[in-house]
Amino acid sequence: MSVKNNNILIGVGLRHPHFTDVLTQPKQVDFVEVHSENFFGEGGAALSVLKQTRERYPISLHSTSMGLGSREEIPQDYLYRLKKLTQMIDPFLMSEHACFTWGQQQGQLIHSGDLLPIEHTHASLDRMCMQVDRVQSLLGRELIIENVSAYLHFAQSHLSEAAFLAALSQRTGAKILLDINNIAVNSLNFEGGDIAQSIANYIKVLPIDSVAQIHLAGSSLPATGEFVIDDHACPVSDQVWQGYEQAIQRFGAVPTLIEWDNDLPTWSILIAEADKARALANSILAKGERQ
Repeated sequence: MSVKNNNILIGVGLRHPHFTDVLTQPKQVDFVEVHSENFFGEGGAALSVLKQTRERYPISLHSTSMGLGSREEIPQDYLYRLKKLTQMIDPFLMSEHACFTWGQQQGQLIHSGDLLPIEHTHASLDRMCMQVDRVQSLLGRELIIENVSAYLHFAQSHLSEAAFLAALSQRTGAKILLDINNIAVNSLNFEGGDIAQSIANYIKVLPIDSVAQIHLAGSSLPATGEFVIDDHACPVSDQVWQGYEQAIQRFGAVPTLIEWDNDLPTWSILIAEADKARALANSILAKGERQ
């Protein structure tokens, strides 16, 4: 077991229906996370809420449209808006996904509107390292890169996703956002569904100091024969909680976020999920201290 310390930070994803709650309810979590692109507009109510929230909570900016694995360069306008938001909010964490989103169609740059998977090859790694270096240099900040739910696999991939991310972290200085549910979804869809083994195989590849954040989420049960979709529409599953135990045992007190984006519960239910994460992590960390 490798445990760093027991001062764990637990946060929740902040979505529009909970804007009033985050500003009026007692402070019950350590930070909140928002999707960066939702606050790219000039002024408006949403940005006002974010500024007020920043007065009460540290903010984690989680981007979904950067497309670090794209063959096309990330548009300068996008990066300008992200940098402006970063300077305004001063987030304590900034994250994105190991995916592609930008491409060309009939000579026009287009955005996929989704987190599309990439092949895990050395060529893809070189390309993503260049993109990450560019963004980190422009922002003057360290990025945290998230593993993704992928609904297809590339035959040409000769690196595991974990090995790909470990190499990316080593070469760029970026850290890793470990999404436990994404590993579970991929396990169910492609690896026979032994989630505990899939998580164990994944996290043992990652250097202990490379993981800077953990995401926990739930996925709806699919109809027989259909893929599991990472829809963030229900509580964290027992198998993902067990995977979280494995992660805390290896990586220590890593800031942890509860993601819930669809079929949103009440604020109190969301906070209860965060409380469960805190209790579980603290239990594991306490055991590590005693050993």
